[in-house]
Amino acid sequence: MELGQSVERIRKEGLGLAAISYDSPAILKDFADRRKIAFPLLSDPDSKIIRAFGILNESVKPGTAQYGIPYPGTYIVDPQGKVVSKYFEDDFRERISVSDILAGRYGERADSTSAVEAKHIKLSASASTTVAHPGHRILLTVDLDLAPKMHVYAPGVAGYIPVDWKLEETAAAKLRPVEYPVAQKLLLKPIQETALVYQGHVRLTREITFGAENALKPLVSPSGEVVLKGSLRYQACDDRKCYVPETVPVEWKFRFEALDRERVPAELQRTAR
Repeated sequence: MELGQSVERIRKEGLGLAAISYDSPAILKDFADRRKIAFPLLSDPDSKIIRAFGILNESVKPGTAQYGIPYPGTYIVDPQGKVVSKYFEDDFRERISVSDILAGRYGERADSTSAVEAKHIKLSASASTTVAHPGHRILLTVDLDLAPKMHVYAPGVAGYIPVDWKLEETAAAKLRPVEYPVAQKLLLKPIQETALVYQGHVRLTREITFGAENALKPLVSPSGEVVLKGSLRYQACDDRKCYVPETVPVEWKFRFEALDRERVPAELQRTAR
């Protein structure tokens, strides 16, 4: 369970953590004991709080055991009880991971940075988590560090080769567009032209959503890994010359973790209501 794996990272940002469910206290206790949950699980068996937040799944028919279930999502609430942000997906089978929220809102990073061999620049790749959970959206990052007087060209530049981050299309993940930082305008003195460039430290990010379990499983290696492969194309220049354009491979490795399908004992399971 990703929440349980992220407790310390959440607390490091000065946040607390609690999860609310329409399940009974007995079901939640069984789940917490089995998964060694170290944060509060709150029971809302009549879905009163779920309704108050407006997240009751109306597609579930009344009179069924699943009636009362919420759409899955995450709220961040301030000390006064005011909701300051919320994270939901259109598809209830997908959800924004805690690691994505921490990376996007707080700049927090998992310890998963790896150096990438590249000419003329220092290049590294990281991810907000090292675990591939089916249906979870996470954040991938590419960091470029350029020496003084070095630059690479930014998207939108005319007549030059801009930075271009590609990921292979795969059933393992849905790909979202790259978020490029704002470019600088640089006067290229030898030719008296102005171009859009990046200098110093440059961070590129993009979100991906891991596929469903049946899509991920065929791509899991015997060692339990899922690998996302891509490339970064760029042209580095200094104040004297431009170097040959480079395209370098970049990859991210994750440990696959299947969904928890273990059921609580029959006597604790919800009945039609």
